[in-house]
Amino acid sequence: MTDYTLYYWSLPFRGQFVRAVLAYSGKTWREPDDREISRLMEGPVRAMPVPFMGPPVLIDEQNKVALSQMPAILLYLGETLDLLPATPGARALTLKIINDANDLIDELTLDGGREMWTNPRWADFEPRLRKWMSLWEETGRRHGLTGISGFLLGSAKPQMADLVTATLWATLADRFQPLEDLIRDAAPMTAALSSRVAALSPLADLANKARSDYGDTWSGGNIEASLRKVLSARQ
Repeated sequence: MTDYTLYYWSLPFRGQFVRAVLAYSGKTWREPDDREISRLMEGPVRAMPVPFMGPPVLIDEQNKVALSQMPAILLYLGETLDLLPATPGARALTLKIINDANDLIDELTLDGGREMWTNPRWADFEPRLRKWMSLWEETGRRHGLTGISGFLLGSAKPQMADLVTATLWATLADRFQPLEDLIRDAAPMTAALSSRVAALSPLADLANKARSDYGDTWSGGNIEASLRKVLSARQ
C-alpha cells in the first residue's frame, strides 16, 4: 500500500506543492485520475474522504487522516514529516509563506480565471508581482540567505518554506521564460535558492516527471492561455 493518496488534476499548480513535499520526504503516493476526482466532487458530501469543494485532497493512509486545502495539507505534512522549524514564531512564518504562495497563484490565475489576462491588465499587475517577489527576497535576507548559500528561514537544511519557495518559483520559471527573467532580476537570492532546492535529486526527478506527464501545462485552461499570450508579447 502506498503512504498517501493525492487527489489532484493532471497538471502542476497547487498539487505540485504536495507532490514536492512527498517526493522530498521519500514517500509513496497514488493519484486517482481526473474522472475519479470529478466523480468524487459531484457525489454526495457524505461520501467524500473529507468535505471539500475542490482538490487537492490528501489521505494519509497509515494514520487515516484526510485533508483538503493546500495550506492545511502542507501544515500537516510539515508537522508529521519533521519539516517545520522548532519555534512557534518560525512555524507561523512558514504557514505565512505557504499562504503567500497560495495567494500569489490565485492572483496569477485572476482568481481561478474569473477574468482573462490582457496586455494592459498585465502591465498594471507586474509591479505587484515584483513586490510579491520582494517579500521572499526580504524574508531570506533577514535570515541570512545569500546568492550562493542559506535557506529561507535560516535553517541548516531545506524545510517546508524552502520546498514551497522552490516549487512556486522554479515551476513558474520552467513554464514561463519571461517570469524566470523577472524573478532573477527582482529577487536574485530567491531565484538562486529555488534553483538549488529544485536541483535536489527527488525534486529534479519530480520536475522531469511533471514535464513528461503534463508538458508545458501549469494551471491549464483559458486563463493559462491568456497568461502565455501576454507574456509572449513582452519577450
